[in-house]
Amino acid sequence: MVSGDYLPDKKGAKKMTDKEVNAAEQKEVDASKFNMVIKPEALFQNGNDTGKLFIQNPKANAYPIEVIITLDEEGQEKVYSSGAIQPGYEVTEAKLDKNLTKGEYPATATFNIYDPETKEKRGQVQASITIIVLT
Repeated sequence: MVSGDYLPDKKGAKKMTDKEVNAAEQKEVDASKFNMVIKPEALFQNGNDTGKLFIQNPKANAYPIEVIITLDEEGQEKVYSSGAIQPGYEVTEAKLDKNLTKGEYPATATFNIYDPETKEKRGQVQASITIIVLT
């Protein structure tokens, strides 16, 4: 005879209703969604002052983000970093990390997505943006 561990008898567990199963599945789907919101142009009077930059982490997102903007030319130099943006928060004005002269600069905004509990990076998405410096 071989001894071993066997499944114990049922004690307090109950079967989930279809509604409870659907709610649990929807919660998983909602947690996996991510919407990025950024205005395609950032406008600065000059390269030293605060300008108009719109980034939003919608409340429906499950993850905090950080947005880093790099120039498409010049070796993809970083010109802006948002720091952490929690769901339901937005950036409407910003100061560039680098002084840019008058002109239009094609750039890429990289949305780094982080796990809210472990703070580990979970992924990233990118969007094109144009930085406009007027004077």
